[in-house]
Amino acid sequence: MLAHIHRTHRSGWLRAAVLGANDGVLSVSSLMLGVASANMDSSGVLVAGFAGLFAGALSMGAGEYVSVSSQADTERADLEIEKLTLANQYDDEQAELRDIYIRRGLDRDLATQVSHQLMAHDALGAHARDEIGITDALTARPLQAAIISAFSFTLGGVVPVLACIVSPTDTRVSVIIAISLIFLGSLGALAAQAGGASLFRGAGRVVIWGALVMGITSVIGRILGLVV
Repeated sequence: MLAHIHRTHRSGWLRAAVLGANDGVLSVSSLMLGVASANMDSSGVLVAGFAGLFAGALSMGAGEYVSVSSQADTERADLEIEKLTLANQYDDEQAELRDIYIRRGLDRDLATQVSHQLMAHDALGAHARDEIGITDALTARPLQAAIISAFSFTLGGVVPVLACIVSPTDTRVSVIIAISLIFLGSLGALAAQAGGASLFRGAGRVVIWGALVMGITSVIGRILGLVV
């Protein structure tokens, strides 16, 4: 028997981790490049990097918690509605579940049998999964998402900060760009591998968008340095 692996159960934490790390390296590196392009000295660029690192990590964690909490609130509200409906209109809910299975390809008799058995076992669970689309693998977990996002942002944001620390003053911009893009490409490839997608496509799109964002930020920094 051929073994196969499903990756959907990873989608919650994987999304938060990839988004956090990608946002960390891209936000902090772009901030540092913008400040450097405005002709700030090395200490100013480094201070901007650390400020962006800490502010971004906290903001990322808080934002992810609020966002996923809203999703969790919606899920709980839907489940409460379903509980109430099951308590007062059980037969109608059984017929609704039966019709769902008919639309998925079962004949009427088999769909009726399946809906009866599943509802006898766990009526709310059956409707949550097949009517609403809520499953254990994809359910919202706000605290998990917040912690992973903040931690991964920090890991990503540290990369350009360290690049600035170890690079000579005259090459700091080039080093920050090169190391940040290499990290972004590696991150995109790892995320693609974890999700079962193409490594080159995953790495390529992250590098292209990352380079575009850093380039635009550098131009804006240069303009502000001349104007302000």
